[in-house]
Amino acid sequence: MTRLRQAYSAGIAILLALAGPVSERARAADAPPQRVVSMNLCTDQLAMMLAAPGQLVSVSHLAAEPRASAMAGAAAAGGYRLNHGRAEEIWLMEPDLVIAGSYSNIATVEMLRRLGVPVLVMEPAYGLTDIPDRLRRVGAALNRSAAAEAAATAFETTLSGLDTPEGDRPRAALYDANGYTPGERSLSGEIIAAAGFDNIAAEAGLPAGGHLPLELLAMAAPEAVISGRPYPGASRAEEVLDHPVVQMLREGTAGAVLTDRDWVCGTPHVLRAIADMRDLRRRMQGQ
Repeated sequence: MTRLRQAYSAGIAILLALAGPVSERARAADAPPQRVVSMNLCTDQLAMMLAAPGQLVSVSHLAAEPRASAMAGAAAAGGYRLNHGRAEEIWLMEPDLVIAGSYSNIATVEMLRRLGVPVLVMEPAYGLTDIPDRLRRVGAALNRSAAAEAAATAFETTLSGLDTPEGDRPRAALYDANGYTPGERSLSGEIIAAAGFDNIAAEAGLPAGGHLPLELLAMAAPEAVISGRPYPGASRAEEVLDHPVVQMLREGTAGAVLTDRDWVCGTPHVLRAIADMRDLRRRMQGQ
């Protein structure tokens, strides 16, 4: 650990020496940023949606991952330089604003700030009502408040305009790697609620989410089992998704294996996830 700290300190010293006076990269507080770098999957998408042409110069490598990013295509993430969240590579891009997530590499964020680079750290959206706020915050940082307000208003209008699904509410289980189930007070929990499903996590005593043993999942007998699509290659965390109990529940219910890209981040793309789940509910009820 001591060697790591020494290496980290040495890296900062080298970059500071190369950087010269940090004021050379500082921009006026009221001037819009001209070279923006995002280093988080969710802020990537918010920035791509809102940035002016040429304003965003780099997004994280995850933005180009089709299983994770709702904007992975050539017309979106494919048009930007990709980064891996390392301070050295981001510094060499000469950004005047970096947008990170609260779970981004802390060492990178601290180093960039010590070098005088403004860094906006964004909390993830924990529910549907957080999404307009995230849009407006990123829009303000980019000096694109009008575009952000339009996007936020459109999202709020569409969400509030969704009709309440009629009929019984099917019971659904959200089941992810390591047997984790999101609770009602989560983004994915609110997605299925908006689609007209009840989340069995509350029945299992996990309203805020947590580990759901296979035995409890089987005994709950949900009408739908919803999980992410496992990534290629071996993953011990995802092995539970192929367990015979989970497979049996999927085959015996209307369970759907869904990709995660529309569910992961708090962006307007969650509306597609809600629409998909509403379609599933209609199929289950023969509508």
